[in-house]
Amino acid sequence: MPYEVFLALHHLRFGPKRRLARVTSLIAVVGMAVGVAALIVALALANGFRDEMRDKILRGTAHLTVMRSDGQPILDYKDMAARIVLVPGVVAATGTTYDGAVVIGPKGSTYAVLRGVDVTSEQTSAELTPSVIGGSIDPLFERSRQEQDFPPVVLGAELAARTGLKVNDAAEIISAQTGLSTSNSSRRHVRVAAIFRSGLFEYDSTWIYLPLDTAAAFSGEADAASVISVQVRNLYNVKQTAAKVKELLGSSYTTVDWQEANRPLFTALAFERRVGVVIIALIILIAALNITTTLILVVMERRRDIAILNAMGATSNSIMSIFVVEGAIVGLLGASVGVLLGAIATVVANHFQLISLPGDVYSISNVPLNLNLRDTVFAALIAFALSILATLYPARAAASIRPAEMLRDAN
Repeated sequence: MPYEVFLALHHLRFGPKRRLARVTSLIAVVGMAVGVAALIVALALANGFRDEMRDKILRGTAHLTVMRSDGQPILDYKDMAARIVLVPGVVAATGTTYDGAVVIGPKGSTYAVLRGVDVTSEQTSAELTPSVIGGSIDPLFERSRQEQDFPPVVLGAELAARTGLKVNDAAEIISAQTGLSTSNSSRRHVRVAAIFRSGLFEYDSTWIYLPLDTAAAFSGEADAASVISVQVRNLYNVKQTAAKVKELLGSSYTTVDWQEANRPLFTALAFERRVGVVIIALIILIAALNITTTLILVVMERRRDIAILNAMGATSNSIMSIFVVEGAIVGLLGASVGVLLGAIATVVANHFQLISLPGDVYSISNVPLNLNLRDTVFAALIAFALSILATLYPARAAASIRPAEMLRDAN
């Protein structure tokens, strides 16, 4: 063992006469541990919120949306969807519509978004089935002749609660495109076949799923889709896939991927994450200052020992190394304890679902803490680096001690 490391460990074995140094060292370790744990929890919370928002958004919308450049409905959407599916990287493609409407129930009326879906597509069933909390979506895919006057729809849970609608209730929908017109094409009675809860407040409070042909009838376009929803194999390679789709369809069509559509949201989340890291890093920096205090005390107490080491031939770099190693040991211990505390905190928070939010404000009601190895290592490295920086001043002060003057004063 190098003597620098040996002496550093020896200095950290505080005896009964060095209670002040022992207390300051303990405070440094605890402060460092708390700071690292806080940073790990903050990063896990930011990851969880971002991932939860992304998953909730993509559960109800397309990875890639294809539309006409002139904004007109797509009449041959089935043939076009069949062509798009052949593009490398595309998993599924189906026609859909998004139209505004007013839905009227026993408790009153409210604005809604009519999401027309292709009932012949397996993608529609896979998208809806996991979020259904009441009723069944089967009528949406197996409509009988008696149900033509009351087409089946699937309502969001918050929308159903707001209007007082329940499964098997009849509701009236007024298309927003024709305002309050009394024509049959703009007003339609539907039957609530099921109620879904996606976990994203915007969807649960406004969306109504209904067959594509029913939705198209509201806009006066029979057998037409406003856009084509495309699911891709790799979410983060969506731009490359979008370029291939545009190359296939030509300039008459344009595409919008999920990253572009939600850029303001995810940019804001990334900014909040960076600000959180900086603020909590300042907490770790304050804890690291306790290491500086501890080492200054050690230097003051060990000035005679340092002078003897210099007289015996120890170089200034060796003297500095002793105190740098001491600070590194304290920082490493604090970082290790902080990582453990942070990991335990994330497990407990996820198990008891401690992070709950008002859904109408934050869109989602519960946030999991997603901890990953990269963020854990990042938090530990920040603590360790600040611990090393905190040793520089006392280490240089120790190295600048002149052995002749110190030994003379001691005598």
